[in-house]
Amino acid sequence: MSSVRHHLGFLLLAEAVLCAAATRFQDVLSYGSASATSYKKLQGWSSDQNIWNEKLYPFWEQGDPRWKDCWKGGRVTAKLDTDSPALVGSNVTFVVTLQFPKCQKEDNDGNIVYQRNCTQDPPAAEDQQVYVYNWTEWIHNCVWENCTSNYSHNVFPDGRPFPHHPGWRRRNFVYVFHTFGQYYQTTGRSSAKFSVNTANITLGKHVMAVSIYRRGHSGYVPIARAKAIYSVTDKIPIFVSMFQKHDRNISDSIFIKDSPITFDVNIHDPSYYLNNSAISYKWNFGDGSGLFVASSSTTSHTYTLQGNFTLNLTVQAIIPVPCRPVTPTAPPPTPAVTTGASSNSDSSAIVESMEDNPDGGCHIYRNGYYRSGISVVEGILEVNIIQMTSIQMTESQAENSLVDFVVTCQGRIIIQNNRRRLYLPWLVGSFCHHWGICPLQEIQAIQAY
Repeated sequence: MSSVRHHLGFLLLAEAVLCAAATRFQDVLSYGSASATSYKKLQGWSSDQNIWNEKLYPFWEQGDPRWKDCWKGGRVTAKLDTDSPALVGSNVTFVVTLQFPKCQKEDNDGNIVYQRNCTQDPPAAEDQQVYVYNWTEWIHNCVWENCTSNYSHNVFPDGRPFPHHPGWRRRNFVYVFHTFGQYYQTTGRSSAKFSVNTANITLGKHVMAVSIYRRGHSGYVPIARAKAIYSVTDKIPIFVSMFQKHDRNISDSIFIKDSPITFDVNIHDPSYYLNNSAISYKWNFGDGSGLFVASSSTTSHTYTLQGNFTLNLTVQAIIPVPCRPVTPTAPPPTPAVTTGASSNSDSSAIVESMEDNPDGGCHIYRNGYYRSGISVVEGILEVNIIQMTSIQMTESQAENSLVDFVVTCQGRIIIQNNRRRLYLPWLVGSFCHHWGICPLQEIQAIQAY
């Protein structure tokens, strides 16, 4: 009996040693960075502590000479893009695109071919297509249920089979994404796109990494890696564009007084998370005109004074959310608010109100903030021609003519830095800058004296 126990203990110890030595997803995908020690589960993702099948999906360190021969005709690069920043609770989308060596492209069947007429010395005749990788031929005799020699082409690095869907034969690349101590694997063509809900992702900046493998005869071959930084925030990402009629430079934040300025608010919400929200815009234009609350993303304001002003905007969204179940012993979640509940209601009253008034529901508040400095100047709104001199011109001069004109102004004298300067010539420059009808190199204005 003791010998049996001893043998069993030896087997358990050997299994523990093998598990400790096995390659895990964290080892392959972390690229030297530490994995998250604690995290919330992402829907559809798996822990990076799972075992990675390195036999079917070999792992090469950076600088390994095998990278040079992993693709015919050169190196493949991968570009990973994201639409972050993402408001917590919304989806953040990632798109990875493969960029093949020169003269290579993916055809309609998912094979990699040489482009015709790409080089002066084509690789074949015009009526013959030359393949870089003809995967259709590789798996021509391989069906889903019986794929003996190419069985490895139908499983992911963790051993799970590929999803059985139409067009699976054209998906010759495997993409393995890694973030927050978890991984997501999918098949695809020369590009792949997917979205992640951010409800369980910690606020702040994070790194999304992806490893891409291509089909091989006996397994998959690594071809590229890529990284992208994405961010999750509890503040609504907003941007305000400001423009004024006839303004030639809308990026300088300089505007003419007594002329309306249009403010257009752009909310970054690519996943349409705020579509069913009630959104309000609270404006403070900084000129003493008070607060202005609007329900439209576009508004206008006219500054009647000169000077520098600070624009402040607060965008508030009331987002409907499902009411969370609350036990009698626990208070309702603090971010959830029930419509119709009075301020002196206790916890049980709030729960009853949620049940009795499902149309009211629950909601959470999210705010976004924008602040910008703008300058308001006196502008020349009208130019009158008070004198015109006839000039005789030849026919050739008339075809390529330039008009020289003189802008003169009368105004008060101001003192700045112990030097006397005319005030209104500065307005001429402002006028030309905003109205765009008098190039500075052709202006003869009154100079300082």
